Amino acid sequence: MRDSEPEYWYCLVHNTVEGREGCRNADRLGPYSSAEEASRALEKVQERNEAWENDPVWNDDVEPPADGAQ
Repeated sequence: MRDSEPEYWYCLVHNTVEGREGCRNADRLGPYSSAEEASRALEKVQERNEAWENDPVWNDDVEPPADGAQ
């Protein structure tokens, strides 16, 4: 992102969306290009975690497809 474009983060300490001058980066997710996108940060994390947990390429507990395709 360019310096002139607004950036937003989701603060894990305060559970709020904040701008550049927020909490330290270790305590937040982002940057995102919109406040709405930042507000969905935890949803996106959950979606990605579920996808990863069910990916047979990365998870030994999930059986690969029967046809051998990956």
